[in-house]
Amino acid sequence: MAAKDTGGQKRATKTSEETDEVSTDEAADLSERKDKLDSDIDAILDEIDEALEENSEEFVRGFIQKGGQ
Repeated sequence: MAAKDTGGQKRATKTSEETDEVSTDEAADLSERKDKLDSDIDAILDEIDEALEENSEEFVRGFIQKGGQ
């Protein structure tokens, strides 16, 4: 009988220590990204609030449909 060919590639396995290091690094990166996105979103919302406070009537008129449409 012929031997079965397995493709010749072997999968590398990580030790639990390596996995913990990767997970910790990824968690720190995700936390930093989340904090940056949160601050960016807050800044955008603050800008919108300021614009609405100053130009609320103009803003609303921009959304009123004209011509019965």
